[in-house]
Amino acid sequence: MTEFPLTLLYDGACPICRFEMERLREQDSLHRLAFVDIAATGFDPRHWGDGKATLDHMQQLIHAVRPDGEFLLGVDALVAAYQAVGWGHWTWPVRLPFLRPVADRGYAAFARHRYRVSRWVMPWLAALWARGAARRMRACANGTCPLPPSHPRRGDA
Repeated sequence: MTEFPLTLLYDGACPICRFEMERLREQDSLHRLAFVDIAATGFDPRHWGDGKATLDHMQQLIHAVRPDGEFLLGVDALVAAYQAVGWGHWTWPVRLPFLRPVADRGYAAFARHRYRVSRWVMPWLAALWARGAARRMRACANGTCPLPPSHPRRGDA
């Protein structure tokens, strides 16, 4: 089965969701992911899943769609996305049978409260991300750029 491109249907109105999609987009040097913001004006859920998916359902958990139309929901969608960008090694805990139910319930709880969690966590995440971006920029200026080869580097045409 062809797994890519994997299309992520995410809530762009959620700051943490946007933040994580941006991190994935930056790491996607093989262009295995496509991103669709379900909060965008004009988004029509009828275009996904043979018209059976509803916006309410999509807002409950992140959805991913494989090229054959198969839906992955919640933790499965995130695991597939992380594997697509080479971060699959970070997903081993949620693939353990005894931890998977905890991960599913934890993600569902996060998804239900993602706007409130964003208000609490985003200032800290934004500061952390800004420090990392500044560190990467300094490294590129010094000739030891850590960005993937698909990203234009300083001095590249």
